[in-house]
Amino acid sequence: MKRLSLLFGTTAIGLLLAGCATSLSPDRIAAIVASPDRSAADRANDIRRKPAEMLTFFDVRPGMVALDVSAGRGYTTELIARAVGPTGKVYGQTAPRDASRAPPAQPEGVAAPMPAATASLAPPLALAERARNRATSNIVPVVRRFEDPVPPEVADGALDLVSLIFNYHDLGHLGVDRARMNDAIFNGLKRGGSYVIADHSGRNGTGISEAGTLHRIEEAFVVAEVQAAGFRLAASGNFLRNPSDPRDRNTPEPAMPKDEFVLKFVKP
Repeated sequence: MKRLSLLFGTTAIGLLLAGCATSLSPDRIAAIVASPDRSAADRANDIRRKPAEMLTFFDVRPGMVALDVSAGRGYTTELIARAVGPTGKVYGQTAPRDASRAPPAQPEGVAAPMPAATASLAPPLALAERARNRATSNIVPVVRRFEDPVPPEVADGALDLVSLIFNYHDLGHLGVDRARMNDAIFNGLKRGGSYVIADHSGRNGTGISEAGTLHRIEEAFVVAEVQAAGFRLAASGNFLRNPSDPRDRNTPEPAMPKDEFVLKFVKP
């Protein structure tokens, strides 16, 4: 019995330690950003988006399961994929395309365009291409509505991290039910899991009203909506802030970086 108890105790400790990967060191994050197989377009984006600071704020750890909502061309998705490593996984979510629109150009070797119904459920070609890279083969492109962005295999508290970078404001003029989306993300995250949102800062009192014109959103508005789903605001990043931005135009005048906020919410 003593041997059996010791065996079970040792196994439990091992499992606990396996699930507690340490935070990435600054050197490891710098190496991820400097990966020679990253694209020239992503490297150009780095100047504005400060990926090292963002990954540090995310506190991404090896082995995590993450979801990048509104992944677009996959800039953030790839960074997370490299950070969680081969033992982790990141789902890159995009919404179904409008089937009434012409499908995008097909990759070389495809003789005919996909049917509209099929094309509407196909992930962006750029995201699929990233998943073919050996270093980021842990990317799983998924096409799901914003109101239900979490894949069923991770829908019940299996996610460690959810990110939504520079696109929360778009949900306003797209008519997305953001309360449903935030509820789904809350349910998909583990207790203690993080939901990180970054966006272009709007002026006080504007809410989400300038989403379709200035492509901005009021920070306090985002905080209120996300907290209504049960999240707790845990941290705010200032590395993309620019207090000199008057926030009254899409592109500031005189030319300068936009004021952008980064918020980390946690599921209690």
